Amino acid sequence: MSLASRLRAGETVYSAWCNLPYPLVMETLCRTDFTTFMLDMQHGAFDTQSVLQSVGIIQNAGKHTVVRIPVDRFDMASRALDFGAEGVIAPMINSIEDAKRFAASMKYPPIGERSWGQLRGRPASYGAGGSGAYLSEVNGKTLAFAMIETRAAFAALDGILAVDGIDGVFVGPSDFSIGWSNGAEVDAGSQAIIEPLKEIAAKALAAGKLCGIYAANAELAKRFTSLGYTYVPLAVDTGYLQAGVKSLLDAVGE
Repeated sequence: MSLASRLRAGETVYSAWCNLPYPLVMETLCRTDFTTFMLDMQHGAFDTQSVLQSVGIIQNAGKHTVVRIPVDRFDMASRALDFGAEGVIAPMINSIEDAKRFAASMKYPPIGERSWGQLRGRPASYGAGGSGAYLSEVNGKTLAFAMIETRAAFAALDGILAVDGIDGVFVGPSDFSIGWSNGAEVDAGSQAIIEPLKEIAAKALAAGKLCGIYAANAELAKRFTSLGYTYVPLAVDTGYLQAGVKSLLDAVGE
């Protein structure tokens, strides 16, 4: 089952958030119960080569990959899909025009302008005459998440959700708290952002779109899922290491 079908069926998917671009780390994470892995090219250390390597490891484990591209790198969106990623998160989508450019890079015509040239996972019908059904199928399976992390994006939310080819929105709660407070604080758990976060999820649902959000810990994950978010990357790989060490040391110190 694809990630798109799981989310559209209403399943809540908790994802790993990956900053460390090392094959052995990815192999180890793939042996955990995480079924989905978000590779961060914006603030993490992933580059084109490490995304290519990691997607292969994740696919071989029978799991899903989402890639967060750097700001305004819509060329990397289509490359991530060619490598085998099922979804892409684009940061700083602050306008309808931003959303249209992102969607164009993610979807084949007639929805978008994605170029033909997959690197892996080519079906027997790839490039064959009359393979238009394949284009529609892939357009439905590739998820374009527009990040909502500024006041401008929040103001343009209805228009962003209405863009054909945008499958959902993804909130960066820390950046959103900075924008919402006009730079007074950075706090993903701020009570001040609860109502706008609830509104984002409600509008996405009403538009028939998906909504995701980053949760730094289990407490925030429970809060955000209660607001309606269903795609939730949980903490971060460097944090998993720290949490494991702390658990061991706490246990032997009892």
